[in-house]
Amino acid sequence: MRPGSMYANAIQIEAIADLQSKRLLALLEAARAAPFYRQLLAGRRLTELTLQELPVLSKTMLMQQFEQHLCDPQLKLADLQQLCRDPKRIAESYLGRYTVWESSGSSGQAGIYVQDPAAMALYETLEATRRQSPRPWQRLWDPLYLSERFAFVGATGGHFASHVSVERLRRAQPWLTGRWRSFSILQATPELLSQLNAFAPSIIATYPTAALLLAQEFEHGALRCRPQEIWTGGETLTAAMRNRIETAFGCALRNSYGASEFLPIAWECAAGQLHVNADWVILEPVDAQYRPTPRGQASHTTLLTNLANHVQPLIRFDLGDSITLAQELCTCGSALPVVEVLGRRDDMLFMPGRAGRRVSLLPLALTTVLEDEAGLFDFQLQQLADGGLQLILGADADQSRTARERYRRVLREFVLEQGAADLPISTCIAKPFTLGRSGKHKRIVAAATSKSESQVSS
Repeated sequence: MRPGSMYANAIQIEAIADLQSKRLLALLEAARAAPFYRQLLAGRRLTELTLQELPVLSKTMLMQQFEQHLCDPQLKLADLQQLCRDPKRIAESYLGRYTVWESSGSSGQAGIYVQDPAAMALYETLEATRRQSPRPWQRLWDPLYLSERFAFVGATGGHFASHVSVERLRRAQPWLTGRWRSFSILQATPELLSQLNAFAPSIIATYPTAALLLAQEFEHGALRCRPQEIWTGGETLTAAMRNRIETAFGCALRNSYGASEFLPIAWECAAGQLHVNADWVILEPVDAQYRPTPRGQASHTTLLTNLANHVQPLIRFDLGDSITLAQELCTCGSALPVVEVLGRRDDMLFMPGRAGRRVSLLPLALTTVLEDEAGLFDFQLQQLADGGLQLILGADADQSRTARERYRRVLREFVLEQGAADLPISTCIAKPFTLGRSGKHKRIVAAATSKSESQVSS
């Protein structure tokens, strides 16, 4: 790297650190309005307080003390839960100013998140200014994506962050209604393909496993529309998956890293590296005892501090993700830190179909159905060698006979709706779950990686 570039990068790194410090101070000042932080910060000089002196916040702690972590006393958990139960109220402006979404229960606990107007404006600004487009010439004359037909393919039945964000834009800009749409991954694949063929999106945003499924269907001729960009996030994207998707569609893929706690954590540059928006979000890679993990080493988990949202302060929030912060800057020239994420890496299940053709079941569709319709959060679903499914219940799951019957019924109905054959579904109680690379247990495990010896029958 040239001396001039090194000097410029040093200045940028210092500027990012300065912005972090100022915005953290502003966040802590705002957090005093929340009962939890009011008590914690009483008598403390915030200018002398380091982030590491503050406690770690888990999703369980947040939900158990929900209203203690809110800076607006008008916000009540019961009211927000009622909102999130009503699909007709997705993207509704709550109390005339707040945006609300819920997270999945991938850690065994669902969460509710409230965004103030400043945070939402910041997310949208980062989206517009820092997402690196594989078609820069297109962005020169259309920087706001006004000419694009944008399709989000994901979970649309609940108040999930990505779906809420799309619907919020559609509400705010009614003229986008015909050009921006969400499509449910829970519907049968032929129906999804039919809808996408009719819509003919130029950009598809989805999960890596869903993008892989669409690429396969495009190769088979069932998906006839050809997007010009693919955006992925929410799962681990392997090099093999990227190659298959880009080769099939003949277009570039851009990956991202986000969370319900802060939507635009990192986006991919032209060099294929994820850059953290470190001037607005602080990531702390830590070990199991919450001690800092050195750069270049994979963390046990990650603590996130959202510097933008002042109504629900999320300070040192345990994401549960294993990440590695790079030791070197990216060759693209950005001084924003590079991160590698070892996130969710569930398997796609391939089942025999009733019509003779193999049916693909997306992992995020399966987990969404079990969470939203069966009320099951602590589980692992394994495909057995004979093609059947075994639903393994964790210690926090309802293991009663009635609950087990409900889990099997909901799962069977979904599998049959996808066109799969009616194969046996059993339940059992877990010993240790099969762990993924991130250290969190895999929730959907294909037959080749299942380990039946880790369970006992119930």
